[in-house]
Amino acid sequence: MTTPPVLRIFALSFLLSGPFPGVILAAVPATTPAVFARDGIVASSHGLASEAGAQILRQGGNAVDAAVATGFALAVVLPSAGNIGGGGFMVVHQADGRDTVIDYRETAPAAASRGMYLGTGGKVLSGPDSSTVGWRAAGVPGTVAGLAFALEHYGSGKITWAQAIEPARRLAAEGFVVSGTTEHRLRRAAALLGQFEESKRIYLKGGSGWRAGETFRQPELAATLERLQRAGWREFYEGETARRIAAAMHREGGTITLADLKNYRIAERAPLRGAYRGYTVVTMPPPSSGGIALLQMLGMLEARDVGALRNDPAARAHLFAEVMTRAFRDRAEYLGDPAFVQVPVAQLLDPAYIRARMNSFSPNRATPSASVEPGLGRLPVSPPRESLQTTHFSVVDAAGGAVSNTYTLNGAFGCGATVPGTGILLNNEMDDFMSAPGVPNLFGLIQGESNAITPGKRPLSSMTPTLLLRSGKLFLVTGSPGGPTIINTVLQVVTNTIDLGMPPCAAVAAPRIHHQWMPDRLDYEPGALTPAALAQLRAEGHILAVSADSIGDSETIEVDPATGVRLGASDPRNGDSAAVAQTPVSH
Repeated sequence: MTTPPVLRIFALSFLLSGPFPGVILAAVPATTPAVFARDGIVASSHGLASEAGAQILRQGGNAVDAAVATGFALAVVLPSAGNIGGGGFMVVHQADGRDTVIDYRETAPAAASRGMYLGTGGKVLSGPDSSTVGWRAAGVPGTVAGLAFALEHYGSGKITWAQAIEPARRLAAEGFVVSGTTEHRLRRAAALLGQFEESKRIYLKGGSGWRAGETFRQPELAATLERLQRAGWREFYEGETARRIAAAMHREGGTITLADLKNYRIAERAPLRGAYRGYTVVTMPPPSSGGIALLQMLGMLEARDVGALRNDPAARAHLFAEVMTRAFRDRAEYLGDPAFVQVPVAQLLDPAYIRARMNSFSPNRATPSASVEPGLGRLPVSPPRESLQTTHFSVVDAAGGAVSNTYTLNGAFGCGATVPGTGILLNNEMDDFMSAPGVPNLFGLIQGESNAITPGKRPLSSMTPTLLLRSGKLFLVTGSPGGPTIINTVLQVVTNTIDLGMPPCAAVAAPRIHHQWMPDRLDYEPGALTPAALAQLRAEGHILAVSADSIGDSETIEVDPATGVRLGASDPRNGDSAAVAQTPVSH
């Protein structure tokens, strides 16, 4: 491992030198060191949600208890992505060293069919009958079932279901102050939300719009959360809430029924495990494409001295672009829901196979994407149509248990429709399936048969919640939103930490690049590449473009191996007071 930089040593010395406040809720801009804790710590994309999780830690809960509270709170304060009407993935590391994955991804309703979004002439529909807008775009939500399963099976036993939901219920009932970022997000979504009367009333204040500084209360959502507290998680799938969802679906021409809700099941899976420079990497298996791609890229990089390229941005970007291209080519060819598609996981992660993927690598010439063949022969093409609008949070507790959780409504504010009387925004996750084979999606990714719509199927995803262990002990908890950029964001946070020795805030804040095989283009954030590096990369044959959006939004926690101190960093790309909340520092 690279020797820790002076910044990290100084920060740790500062932490250990004296007393600190019992609770800290702090913004983490790129220019400041991470927030520290000896005990529990929560990193999410909203300070109030982080504090909700920290509150549960202070009550004696473990990382899973806090994750459940954080997830419900984000549904209130971050309605663009936080949710109880969507789904996601949770990687759990228990204090005794055991790891598991809870897959609570949405599923296609029983009435869904492969041609449901095709109009006359086989053209993909747009507007309210499409896979992106309105009631027909929603898959069966999994978030409530997933969070309930996590709490029941991996919680501490000290925190009840009602206690875990209470911070969110209180935020919905009493309200929270609208920030400038929240105002901006709601304004940008006005065209979508304004198509649905209930969404317009709640999220657009009847059309006048919410303004920064106002208090945003959501009494219908508070009532839904209170029903869940009283009746348990099945209320969402079999009780009054389920009946309201099904009635609205029937009335508005949607496809989700009471039977779909009642029959929803989470899937518990074994995580993928790999190695990178002496660290164990624990990450998402299919139906996420992210874990396989991440492990492949790390495997391709391991034979090369990435640290030696710290002062050569062109060479580093070239190497990473080539690695990304090869992993994304395999991702496009082989990945899908393992319940419906045979995914060759062992072959894709075989070290000899991964090394061979770099046989065509040239240190001074870009490989054209069209010439990059899949390594195991051709199979149906199946990447997801995943939105950038997702959210991630990370939690570490005092005993060393951890959660890395990514969940989503898919697009910002999902399909735009709110179930009347519930405050629940629904996802538009059906857009992650293939609407028509061979048609490039929103991100230019090619679609294929193994990600075709089938009742009960989970759409493929890029979400990559990830943990790193060192000698069996927790070292790093990370993840990100961002559609296909998720995988490359996680890759760069990991390599910034391990290869470049960056402390968490620097590892998270550093400008990023992204290549996804098709389109054949290397995207980069401002500041990622110098003018000289850009000129060199063009000369090597790379097609370059400044990214129109920020690449990722990582929420990361590092556990210092020498002291056990937790170092939390929330991505400064998030403008809504991205925060880390911690429990008291013990002495």
